[in-house]
Amino acid sequence: MAEVLVYVDHVDGAVRKPTLELLTLARRIGEPVAVALGNGAADTAATLAEHGAVKVLTHEASEYADYLVVPKVEALQAAVEAVSPAAVLVPSSAEGKEIAARLALRIGSGIITDAVDLEAGDEGPVATQSVFAASFTTKSRVSKGTPVITVKPNSAAVEAAPAAGAVEALSVTFSAQATGTKVTGRTPRESTGRPELTEAAIVVSGGRGVNGAENFAIIEALADSLGAAVGASRAAVDAGWYPHTNQVGQTGKSVSPQLYIASGISGAIQHRAGMQTSKTIVAINKDAEAPIFDLVDYGVVGDLFDVVPALTEEIKTRKG
Repeated sequence: MAEVLVYVDHVDGAVRKPTLELLTLARRIGEPVAVALGNGAADTAATLAEHGAVKVLTHEASEYADYLVVPKVEALQAAVEAVSPAAVLVPSSAEGKEIAARLALRIGSGIITDAVDLEAGDEGPVATQSVFAASFTTKSRVSKGTPVITVKPNSAAVEAAPAAGAVEALSVTFSAQATGTKVTGRTPRESTGRPELTEAAIVVSGGRGVNGAENFAIIEALADSLGAAVGASRAAVDAGWYPHTNQVGQTGKSVSPQLYIASGISGAIQHRAGMQTSKTIVAINKDAEAPIFDLVDYGVVGDLFDVVPALTEEIKTRKG
């Protein structure tokens, strides 16, 4: 069976969930070979092997932390040349898409971004995408070179599938381009204790109907009762009620959680484009004619200031 390269997104050896999802998808089209780079790369091996990696290629160098993107691209290029894979899978984050695009250009291959599913095909992997603001679902494949595919978080379940996970050192020689853009400083993001928006299994979002920054506390309370991330519509962000980093939509972040709860959000196409691939969608809105109700699995017609606190209390009661 052909090998499939999986780029490992990790923090000092702690593997992030989207990578484990990629391993699930990689097993559908071949044998997963993980590529872990930077500080703590070798520490990822046990987790990756537990989730199906037959081999883990590692390379630790200060360039991965000190310079932007290009060192990682060159390492993946070296891995492609060493393995000759059937495909390269990369998490569909902002950095991941830049890495994938640069890699595809370097190896002369086609690229597919923001896939939500993968399956084996007679002429190579077939990717499913939601396109044109999530109005259509398409299936496509790369027709030139080694397919480079970025996959949205929460597109597949994390599944344990113990494999050998043999660790091998990857030989990488950096070019002058790799050190062209240096990182001069970092400011850690203040932690909210909530999951990352694009990776969360549950997202609770508030919109114009929240009617003020101070009222987002009830959205946060519901999110915290569910262990969820907090999102916001463009209207709420533009009004200054919530940070832009939490905006869900065409000009914000695209999410695909197992459960999406929209409170006080009308459902304009701009917002729908960023959450329409969610597995289950629940809307709370006092306007029974709101467009969001055309999209949802469950709709509650009511005032969010009554419904959301009641829902939060019910969840806390059931949790005991």
